[in-house]
Amino acid sequence: MDFTSPDVQYTYDLRNNRMFAKDSGNVIYALGVQQLNTLGNVSLLDIYLTKGNVVEPHIHQNASELVYAIEGAAVVSMINPFIGQVLQFPIGPGQVANVPQGWIHWEVATEENTHLLAIFDAPVPEFIGMSDFLRLAPRNILAHTYCLDQTAITEALAPITATTVIGPPADCAQNHQPAPAPQPEAMIHAQQAGQQQAQAARSPYGPYYGQPYYGRTPVQGYGQAYGYGQGYPAPYGQPYAYPGQQGYWGG
Repeated sequence: MDFTSPDVQYTYDLRNNRMFAKDSGNVIYALGVQQLNTLGNVSLLDIYLTKGNVVEPHIHQNASELVYAIEGAAVVSMINPFIGQVLQFPIGPGQVANVPQGWIHWEVATEENTHLLAIFDAPVPEFIGMSDFLRLAPRNILAHTYCLDQTAITEALAPITATTVIGPPADCAQNHQPAPAPQPEAMIHAQQAGQQQAQAARSPYGPYYGQPYYGRTPVQGYGQAYGYGQGYPAPYGQPYAYPGQQGYWGG
């Protein structure tokens, strides 16, 4: 980047790059290096969801993703390919969930007016939606590979005619299961305790890991209670663009 260039950019209004809109309550805005040329190796999506809406299962094969909850609540789910299990992490304001690079994942809003920020360690995160696989994969291959009835699977997948991005589609008239509820607080605390124990085992500070910083009183809701400054209280409590869509990361 030539920082003496008259074209250098230091600020940008995300409202100028709306990537997808299902309706007024389910919208995603994007920021990449093509919008702000000083960004470097980072990009983000500004996601707005209403309760029950889902950022469809997808993969970023060139980037990891940090999901930060600003308002509302969501469950961030991912498939851990090393243990063959689905992991689910409910997050609320001030909480994050990290998705490793290349893992299948999705987000479900469990409250109205949910606002998420997805941050990537790539200037343009590549996106592969599962809806693209389902609508484009040859039906005979699906039937043969997974021992399915070709007629039945063809009929079942026929409504998927475009990349879904945020589901269910706006024209869907079928009933849907309610969004999964966040895990009980006790389970969240247990997860945090297990993570802290694992981090303490790797830390040279051993048993001091996670204790109040220099004897200061822990701040309520502040993750590991280091007590820096005033802390950041965190009480428990719009769509992905894709290649071919106008405005995709500036394309």
